[in-house]
Amino acid sequence: MERKPCRRCLLQDIDESQLMEAIQQRIAALPASQRASAEDYAARLSECRMCDFLVSGTCQKCGCYVELRAAKRSAYCPHEKPRW
Repeated sequence: MERKPCRRCLLQDIDESQLMEAIQQRIAALPASQRASAEDYAARLSECRMCDFLVSGTCQKCGCYVELRAAKRSAYCPHEKPRW
């Protein structure tokens, strides 16, 4: 049985490769109709990289993993002044 990454673990207790793999699997599992285009995904991540609320791959505004949120077509930036 596959273990999911612990949402309440400290970063020092998390296997980063396992976490990244879990995020990539969730992105891959999104139906194509719900997935952002590759161009939109890249543009969204570019905006997230410039945001002060990005910390260790997590959005401090909403607590999401930005790579997963950016992959969802209907998702939006949770900032008061949305970046995307």
